[in-house]
This record gives sequence, C-alpha cells and structure tokens, in this order.
Amino acid sequence: MENKTNVAPVTKEDLWYVDNYLVLRDYYDRTISRIAARCVRMGNIAMEEYPFYSYILDVLEEICDTGNYIMSHRELYPYVEKKIAGGIKALQKNLSIYQQELQNNSSPEMIKQDPQELNKMKEALGEIDKSVDPTVGAGMNIDDVVNKLLEEDKKEKEHQAQVSTKPQEAVSSPGNIQNNGEQ
Repeated sequence: MENKTNVAPVTKEDLWYVDNYLVLRDYYDRTISRIAARCVRMGNIAMEEYPFYSYILDVLEEICDTGNYIMSHRELYPYVEKKIAGGIKALQKNLSIYQQELQNNSSPEMIKQDPQELNKMKEALGEIDKSVDPTVGAGMNIDDVVNKLLEEDKKEKEHQAQVSTKPQEAVSSPGNIQNNGEQ
C-alpha cells in the first residue's frame, strides 16, 4: 500500500540502511586514519601495500552497496535529509566519490567476480586498435590471451580446491622408516 505521494511506506529494515550507511561511513574514515598511522609505523609504506588493504576495499564496497540501496528507494529521502548534512545531494556526491575510489583501487580478482565487469573490459578491449596489438603474429589475439588467463586461473582454483579436500597421506609408514644400519 502506498501513501498519497506514490512513495512506498518505510519499513524499519529500510531505515536500517540509512543508519548503516552512517555507521559504515564513520567506520571507514576511522579505519583509514588508523591504517595510515600503521603504514607510517611500518616504514612509511603505501596504504596499498598494507597487508589487509583488501579489507578497506570491502568496507568501501559495503558503503557503496548501502548508498545505492538508499538512492534507489525514494521513500528514504526525507530521512536522509534529516540525518545527513547536505541531504540527498551530499549523499549522491559522497557516494560518487566512494564508488570512484573503489573502482580505482579494485584488484583484478575483485573485477573478475563481477560478470558485467568482464564484459565491460572486453568491450573496452574491442575498441583498441588491434593493428598495434603486441600479440599479433604470436598465434593469439588479445581476446584469446584474456580468455586463456581466465581459464588457467579457473583450473588453478579447481586444483587448489581438490588438493585442500584430499586427506593428507601418512608421511611415514613402517616400510619407510630407516634403521640407520641396524638390523
């Protein structure tokens, strides 16, 4: 049932997204500050070199997902206006910044997880002038190389999954023990 303005009623689950966005945004800011300080103490390493940098990207992705949910539900806009300084325009601006940051810092593994991203990459590669393709004459074009790399990655992951599920064989058995020359 919708109200007079053709906006769906707001549920407590919907309101959770607004609160979660605010909590995540604050948590992200605090985490960045903390990790920046740790990077300095670790020899002034770049933040991207921090061993747990992917966690930062995970939090950033969650912020983007939550913000996108809010943006797609107009019934939440009045709550955004009350809870976020600058209202919906500020949310849009900050969400755009977070999305750009996530896109600029996503690893190839993260990109491969998004099936649409692979299609976007193939589209972009299709726009490249292949007359200067470094793979020309090597037996494979750039599309074949990308597909081969993805297939090899898939096989490696399958192999690792099989190895990790096999029970470990006994390292030594009675027939393998040496007796140091004693009979």
